[in-house]
Amino acid sequence: MAESKRDYYEVLGVSKDADDSTLKKAYRQVAKKYHPDMNPGDAEAEKKFKEASEAYAVLSDPEKRRQYDQFGHAAFEGGAGGGGFGGFDFSGADFSDIFGDIFGDLFGGGRRGRASQGPMKGMNIRKSVRITFEEAVFGCEKELDMVLKDPCPKCGGTGAKPGTSPETCPKCQGKGQVVYTQQSFFGMVQNVQTCPDCNGTGKIIREKCSDCGGTGYASNRKKIAVTIPAGIDNGQSVRIREKGEPGVNGGPRGDLLVEVVVSRHPIFQRQDMHIFSTVPISFAQAALGADVRVKTVDGEVLYTVKPGTKTDTKVRLKGKGVPSVRNSQVRGDHYVTLVIQTPEHLSQEAKEALRRFDELSGNTLNQAASEKEGKTGKKKKGFMDKMKEAFDD
Repeated sequence: MAESKRDYYEVLGVSKDADDSTLKKAYRQVAKKYHPDMNPGDAEAEKKFKEASEAYAVLSDPEKRRQYDQFGHAAFEGGAGGGGFGGFDFSGADFSDIFGDIFGDLFGGGRRGRASQGPMKGMNIRKSVRITFEEAVFGCEKELDMVLKDPCPKCGGTGAKPGTSPETCPKCQGKGQVVYTQQSFFGMVQNVQTCPDCNGTGKIIREKCSDCGGTGYASNRKKIAVTIPAGIDNGQSVRIREKGEPGVNGGPRGDLLVEVVVSRHPIFQRQDMHIFSTVPISFAQAALGADVRVKTVDGEVLYTVKPGTKTDTKVRLKGKGVPSVRNSQVRGDHYVTLVIQTPEHLSQEAKEALRRFDELSGNTLNQAASEKEGKTGKKKKGFMDKMKEAFDD
């Protein structure tokens, strides 16, 4: 009875505002899980499969879905005289593409096994090249040593022995596909697969070329020049048109994709178009101000440190960063962090100079030393006084 049926949206596991693609995806998953051919002899799986098919038949039809949303299962009561599962009428429901995918998965083929007889572009080839930090900033030229396939000069790329030609595959009649008939829950189903004899080419080579062994290709070592543009970043690629694998059926060659690997720099770090580095300065330079030399990718530049500069002060060198890949005239900036270094090894003269400086700037060192000596002196004096008192007694 209608009251005993589960909600169609619940059956497919979707919300009531699910669109057509969501419905189709949900039904495909449920139908594949509970398909009788995947669960032979399982009555419960067959029941759930019928239930999901009924739900999809209603919800995939705009008019039936409107009626169901308004009246629920009662909208279809009295329609048990129709065909389908359990008396439900499936007229108008389109299951062709879904069942094609399901049967392709079940029987190892389906639409994904179809071959193309038209011109096809060859496969792309990927290579990597390592460059320095500076080469990435300013660009460079590199040369790759590669082995590429070319049409066999002896057979002209046909793969057949000179004087012979490839023949039409008798199994698929040159279509590159064969049709198999399978018995399923819905009756006899046709399944299309790539022809196993010709591997989808539609041609059979009876007498193979002795040079290429029937492949139609010959491998040759070549040197490929690669222009690395200024501003390229680590992991980005340069595409060289038609330097990949040869095309199929007269199609163009694939492309060569050269991935750039940028070596680390001992001083500079990069983020997008900006460069970052750290420059050490002395306390005197920070306090008094001075001209310091800063290394950049363009060479050393003089930067004037302002008097009273604190450690970790960041300064910007405009236009000293990385050029844009799209426009080399546009460059990022170089950000420098000034870090005050504390000397670790001082001569006696330098120590005295620092103590003098400390005295002139506030006498903090001498004051602390005096306080320490004062406390120590009081302790010693108190002890000696006690000893004297003890002997006097």
